[in-house]
Amino acid sequence: MLRRTGIAGALGLSVLAGCGERSGDAEVQRALQDINVVDESGLSDVMMTVADPDEAVAYFARSARSNPDRVDLQRGLAKSLIRAGRATEAVPAWEGVIALPGSTDEDRVDLADALIRTNDWAGARAALDAVPPTHETFERYRLEAMVADATEDWTRADSFYEVAIGLTTTPAGVLNNWGYSKLTRGDYTAAERLFTDALRHDPQLFTAKNNLILARGAQRNYDLPVIPMTQEERAQLLYTLALTAIKQNDLTMGRGLLTEAVETHPRHFEEAARALAAMDGG
Repeated sequence: MLRRTGIAGALGLSVLAGCGERSGDAEVQRALQDINVVDESGLSDVMMTVADPDEAVAYFARSARSNPDRVDLQRGLAKSLIRAGRATEAVPAWEGVIALPGSTDEDRVDLADALIRTNDWAGARAALDAVPPTHETFERYRLEAMVADATEDWTRADSFYEVAIGLTTTPAGVLNNWGYSKLTRGDYTAAERLFTDALRHDPQLFTAKNNLILARGAQRNYDLPVIPMTQEERAQLLYTLALTAIKQNDLTMGRGLLTEAVETHPRHFEEAARALAAMDGG
């Protein structure tokens, strides 16, 4: 009897010990999973920011195939495709993100961005229409303004540009886009003002400098504005101004500006020199 009790007790202890080991194993596995999630999260952040874009696409494509229900990995793939300049592939990737539980309104905005990059303005409009009006972000209104521009709905475009500018501390890019919108409408004075505002926020934004020259040239103002510029930028802007003058049949002015552009450039300015030779050749 005592022996049976001893055996039973020993078996009981053995079972308890086994449960303890299994419980310990489970805790270890959970801990390892937590570590893996942290490591994966850190790697995902690196891949979406500083890694080579094509390497990031490959990483997220593998991870997304292994975990098709993980919205974060599908989102990482879509964002990486945009970084890699593969917008056509990014569109179905973003559509896949939106179909998953856990997708957000920001994902729909990112889908609209991808659609704009593929020149699908109607699709972008539909994607933005699906975003509730309570989702008020800079990126949403920036894209809304671009879509309104594409359909020449100038009132909506101006309204959205104004809202977008109020939602960012770095409005230079939006001011430049708004200025270009005004330029295409023929409102050169307003365009000039917006390009000047863009350069006030970002004096290095060469696109705004070049657009400012176009706006001034369209008003037959062929003097370079007082803005920060390198010697090479000065030559490039003189070249833009020269072409604007020539298109408006101000040929003498255009020839003089081309000559100045060639002389100003710190190296050989092939485009300006070729244009000048063409003019001199008849």
